[in-house]
Amino acid sequence: MMALPQETTPTSTWPLPPSQYINQYTDEIIRRGRAPKPPLPIHNEYTMFGVPFNAEDVIVRPLESQAIRRLYPQNFDHRRELKKLNHSILVNFLDLLDILIKCPDSTKRTDKIEDINILFINMHHLINEFRPHQARETVRVMLEMQKRQRHQVAERLERQEDEVSRLVREALASLPDNLDSDSKILVPSPEELQLRPKNDSSSSAEDKCSSLDRLMCNIVDAL
Repeated sequence: MMALPQETTPTSTWPLPPSQYINQYTDEIIRRGRAPKPPLPIHNEYTMFGVPFNAEDVIVRPLESQAIRRLYPQNFDHRRELKKLNHSILVNFLDLLDILIKCPDSTKRTDKIEDINILFINMHHLINEFRPHQARETVRVMLEMQKRQRHQVAERLERQEDEVSRLVREALASLPDNLDSDSKILVPSPEELQLRPKNDSSSSAEDKCSSLDRLMCNIVDAL
């Protein structure tokens, strides 16, 4: 009798956060202001992944402070030295292959591996020295992009403003020339108002509103 296949239990790719942290930052605790505050900034030495660090150290520490031999002079060209280190790594790798083929048990194999290791460390150190320059260039490119986007938005606004101004000018030009005379005919003169019978205030207000409504309707029809 064949065994039934067991159902696989779905599991999360990443483990859940520790329960002691979740319980300290619930919505109720945060609303009451009882959540633990973040730790204070570190101003002295600290340890990360078992390696001691000092907060006052430079971002890229010199090789001498890490007890690593420097393979290039103090004053140098980064591009030239990176090319030289890359060429040296290729040459040493070919030498290592030659040693492994001819005498793999020789002590030269360990020495050559150590030389390649130092070459890679020096190359990575030179690359890391470019990180501040890379950060500045990234900020510069981001600011230039924002500036270009703002210029494009300003140009679109100017084009829309010109379009609206053109439509307003065309609308004004399409108005009839005898609009003033028509409006004067529709609006009663003071003598006509005196000859009209005096009714209550509500009727006079209605007459005034009706005359204004007629005037506006005539203007709209003329458009």
